[in-house]
Amino acid sequence: MNLKQFASLAALGALVLAACAAPPAAPAQPAQPAQPSEQKPAEPAKKFAGITVNAITFSGPQIAEPMQRRGKEFSEMTGATINVVTVPFADLYQKILNDFATGTNSYDVVVFAPQWMVDYIEPGYLEDLTDRVKADADLQWEDIGLFFRDFSATYNGRIYTIPLDGDFQMVYYRTDIAKELGLQPPKTWDDYIAFAKAVSEKKLTTDDGKPVYGSCIAKKKAAQSYWMITSIASAFIQSQGTGQGAFFDLETFKPLYNNEAFARALEIYKETTQYGPPDEINLDVGDTRSLWTAGQCALTIDWGDIGTLAIEEGSKAKDKTGAVILPGSKQVLDRKTGKLVDCTPELCPHAIDGVNHAPFAAFGGWSGAINKASKPEVKDAAFAYLSYMNQPAQSNVDVTIGKTGFNPYRVSQFKNLDNWIKAGMSEQAAKDYLGAIEASLNSPNMVLDLRIPQNQYYQGIVLDGAIAKFLAGEQDIAATMKEIEDGWEQKTEELGRDKQLAAYKATLGVQK
Repeated sequence: MNLKQFASLAALGALVLAACAAPPAAPAQPAQPAQPSEQKPAEPAKKFAGITVNAITFSGPQIAEPMQRRGKEFSEMTGATINVVTVPFADLYQKILNDFATGTNSYDVVVFAPQWMVDYIEPGYLEDLTDRVKADADLQWEDIGLFFRDFSATYNGRIYTIPLDGDFQMVYYRTDIAKELGLQPPKTWDDYIAFAKAVSEKKLTTDDGKPVYGSCIAKKKAAQSYWMITSIASAFIQSQGTGQGAFFDLETFKPLYNNEAFARALEIYKETTQYGPPDEINLDVGDTRSLWTAGQCALTIDWGDIGTLAIEEGSKAKDKTGAVILPGSKQVLDRKTGKLVDCTPELCPHAIDGVNHAPFAAFGGWSGAINKASKPEVKDAAFAYLSYMNQPAQSNVDVTIGKTGFNPYRVSQFKNLDNWIKAGMSEQAAKDYLGAIEASLNSPNMVLDLRIPQNQYYQGIVLDGAIAKFLAGEQDIAATMKEIEDGWEQKTEELGRDKQLAAYKATLGVQK
């Protein structure tokens, strides 16, 4: 390498060294706060994480729908898994009883007719919820109507169920048809027949050409229709007040369904079929409700569901649905003779304008109970779930939605119209609807549903079966009444007359 090359390389090296040298120090900067880590802290474990609550009710969609919907919400909040199993209504009572009695204990929560509770409580299958209820301020227990707290929730002074629903049967009528034909809402069952007949004779049709029937009543066997005949019969049988009862004599426990009063109820019940859909004896409540919202019925007997279904999207009965307390009768049963006699102030002390009304608390309202055999942690989750559905924030909304099958049972649900109007009812429709339920609830002659041991057999087997034969033309009124009386008497003798009478009397002192 010559001197010139060496000098060139030396100069290049100096430039490289200069380029690699550290830059002058930057001015001091203030300290920066530490940046948060991108990883979020672990969420605290949810209260009922890992716990599964198995519940059973009937295959609605009524009742099952809100249980499933609210169950998902409850799961998101608490971590519990709510599994809702459904079975046909005709199978529900026995399905629950068999599961308890065999010790299978598949279900932690059972949602059922509270009139059945005696058959689940007496053997020790249901958890006593009294202390839990008293400790749960969120339930706002005192806001639940006294009748539902007593009849639907309580047995022998202890609380066993959480009410989710309030049930009374009423008569609904089409206000526009009544106005068009110059008809008044029926005050008596004779009025009901006259209204239905007048509509039927007019051969009215809907806007899309479908027939409008004078009356639509669910009469299907092995469903929920056997309450309908009691709604008609009660006005003829009970006149002295709730404590008199409408099913059995208070001294002998003999059935009150084989006399001139029940015979008249059967006549009316069968005559309504003449003004109904061709296949009415095979229709369940879901079918008649669909006919109502399609605008094809002028009258119906049903629970509170019609009022809320009528305002749902697509309903052709919106702002055309009126509700009244169950019609009554100017004649009632003389229990000594078995004859129908005219009302007098002494015989019908609660009559209005000479008409004896006996509104029927049919079914009592769906209620939830907890299996006593479930694990303690599952019971805790199960109670919290039932409480969540019952609390005003949820229930005050659910009772305004027709598909839930839940009807009002809280005092606040009757006093505050806001949720009803928000749901789509006019203020007047809400007042009429709630007023008919309140009139039933407050009636001193309200008829209580049967709540004695094996009441499901008396009503769901014997009564239902005999009425189905009668409607199908397989037997006459006399044979139908005898079948009911014989079947009830046989079961009473089997279970013990004195025991059944004592149980019957005990239920008639319900608080309202």
